[in-house]
Amino acid sequence: MKKSRLIIYTYVYIFLSAIITNAQQIQDPKLSELTMRTQTSPESIFKKFQDAGMNPVDHKLTNIEKQKLNNAFSILPPLHQKILKKHLHSISFMDNMPNTALTSPVETADSIKMFNITFRAEILNQTISEWTAWKENTCYTKSDSDTYKVLIEAGNLDAIIYVLLHEATHVVDAVLNLTPHLDEKENWTGSTTFTQNVWDKFNKSAEKITSPLLETILYRSGKPIAVSSAPAVYKALQQTPFVSLYSTASWFEDLAEALTIYHLTEKMKQPYKVIVLENGIPAFVYEPKKNKQVKKRQKQLEIFYQ
Repeated sequence: MKKSRLIIYTYVYIFLSAIITNAQQIQDPKLSELTMRTQTSPESIFKKFQDAGMNPVDHKLTNIEKQKLNNAFSILPPLHQKILKKHLHSISFMDNMPNTALTSPVETADSIKMFNITFRAEILNQTISEWTAWKENTCYTKSDSDTYKVLIEAGNLDAIIYVLLHEATHVVDAVLNLTPHLDEKENWTGSTTFTQNVWDKFNKSAEKITSPLLETILYRSGKPIAVSSAPAVYKALQQTPFVSLYSTASWFEDLAEALTIYHLTEKMKQPYKVIVLENGIPAFVYEPKKNKQVKKRQKQLEIFYQ
């Protein structure tokens, strides 16, 4: 009888300890209010991937991963902080997610725009340099005989900092219409300051800056090109107001990339260089902060810091 009671008391103690531990984690004063919005991805996100034949699973953050996310939230520009507090419904992480991140609207009972941001959990174990180099290389095909290699020198900060900056900018953009959005009649509302003279449509750049070579890259054609083309690709990119290849995909990505790289290089004093090596020797280096056309647009990013 005494042995039975001891077993029962032991289970009760373990159960109560688990409750107390979970409560302490939930109420951890070191975690910001935005970090605390982490939850399981919406069912609609799971269904979207499952319908495409994929099988992502929810990722529960470790304490170290929570701190990485917390740090990423803490360095966001003032406007991001303000908008996210009102419009970020939730943030989620998945294992086996096919893309890096997805920002999606969330239906609510009122008219306030709300969003979920879902991330591929693997980026929590990568640096910005590692993740951006991986992403950049998806634009190219390679063979054993290739003498070219593309690297990105972007420092050793956590990749979640870059990706959260990018995705949170989409939320700010969607709320404030910093790039043109559809009106109630599903018509484009016209150019904004950021897109004027750069974009004719959301995914078509102005004719004067359109490069035939850049139109062949992954984000324009849907297909990777030979890595031997990389030097010419970045020389062409240098003649445009775009900070990255991904910026050429649409005006939405253009704004998100412009703000992210500006914040990292100008505000956080981190490097960002695309380096093309030929036989291990630098053949071409593209550094957005030195691009005169990129610098001309930086005044349009001041709204994020007011």
